[in-house]
Amino acid sequence: MTAFGPQIIAGLILGIVLGLVAKATGSTADEPNALGQTLQIIGSSYVSLLRTAVIPLIFFAIIASIANLAQVTNAARLAWKTLLWFAITALIAVVIGIVLGTVFQPGSGTGQTAPEGYDGNTGSWLAFIEGLIPANFLGLEVSGKFDAEAGSVSNRVSFNVLQILVIAIAIGIAALKVGKAAEPFLNFSRSILAVIQKVLWWIIRLAPLGTIGLLGNATATYGWDTIGALGKFTAAIYVGLLLVLFAVYPTLLKLNGLSVRKYFAGAWPAIQLAFVSRSSIGTLPLSQRVTERNLGVPAGYASFAVPLGATTKMDGCAAIYPAISAIFVAQFFGVDLSIMQYLLIVLVSVIGSAATAGTTGATVMLTLTLTTVGLPLEGVALLLAVDPIVDMGRTAVNVAGQILVPTLVAKREGILDHATYNAANPLDPFQEDDAATTLEVGTERDDEQVHGAEPATAGRPS
Repeated sequence: MTAFGPQIIAGLILGIVLGLVAKATGSTADEPNALGQTLQIIGSSYVSLLRTAVIPLIFFAIIASIANLAQVTNAARLAWKTLLWFAITALIAVVIGIVLGTVFQPGSGTGQTAPEGYDGNTGSWLAFIEGLIPANFLGLEVSGKFDAEAGSVSNRVSFNVLQILVIAIAIGIAALKVGKAAEPFLNFSRSILAVIQKVLWWIIRLAPLGTIGLLGNATATYGWDTIGALGKFTAAIYVGLLLVLFAVYPTLLKLNGLSVRKYFAGAWPAIQLAFVSRSSIGTLPLSQRVTERNLGVPAGYASFAVPLGATTKMDGCAAIYPAISAIFVAQFFGVDLSIMQYLLIVLVSVIGSAATAGTTGATVMLTLTLTTVGLPLEGVALLLAVDPIVDMGRTAVNVAGQILVPTLVAKREGILDHATYNAANPLDPFQEDDAATTLEVGTERDDEQVHGAEPATAGRPS
């Protein structure tokens, strides 16, 4: 079977070619032709498959990860170090975003004025805090819409992923506090998670086909014209993403005595999938697998840090993007930002990244940032035109950071398997599929590393 990486690359190329063909033959977003509609269906169907498993995956992955961390020596220290590095890398990323927004001036010179009714007041964190409090056990939200012409009412049920994250953390901690009586529940959660991961793994194997549809539809719908209309904004975003991915992350690796080339060789399959799927949660099984199998992070720790990162660690969506976007919106509408508002952008990016919750897109994070800083929310709709194109790069950086932090923490805590990390060739993430999908802790190798024994330096584990 052809390796997964070349399949993704082939899908990228074919998707762009088919998208350009569709656009050249008259396909538009409102009236797609046969080819454009086919690409749209393939892409949307793949994303729908990923989204189907998002809610149970988040819920059971967080519970299982908390339970697994309890089996790790110095669990509290590892958790604290992980969150600290999440914040450090987010801070670096948001500062880069602010600098680029100031230098590029992506929204200046438009001649636009602030929307009518905009009073320039700085927002508050009340809405974000309220969003943390679950409205019900499942985090369900129901919205209704009345169509006066048709005389009908339509209801839409959606999940608040941030609330589900809070619920899962509370249940996971409570289960640990209960102790032995909760063991059947924790075992059940691990079992359910293994089943969900298996289904997601089948979906991930369809990623090359999904790539053709997603990238083809984005090219056919938005093409290069839209990028030209918001070219400076798009360029600023991608410059920031590239700086974080290929300058900040390699610097952190070097400072911690790790090979940059080995990191990218091991993490690249997940970064590729993130680029085309635009979903950190959808990429989670592959992210966790390459973190353990290619980079040598112990399974007990990785099964906590990677799922947590997939829901809260967003250097692309929650740091670079909202920083540049907020500056763009301010410049576009001729609003001067104060020092306090710049500080609020930093604060919202470092602390509020959980609002993105690993789902496709960063509209929630952008809305949170604009509301907190006190900028016109009309800017959200303005930036949606290039969101699919920008979101691919954002999600790739998100996933790269979600893999990087556990690797750095494992190295600093002396539990990284250097033989695995420095192996000549990283393992194919799809080899030994059945043996590698489980999150369970307990193998001799994992126990030795997690509990602080000297990492193996001999041959590579099979």
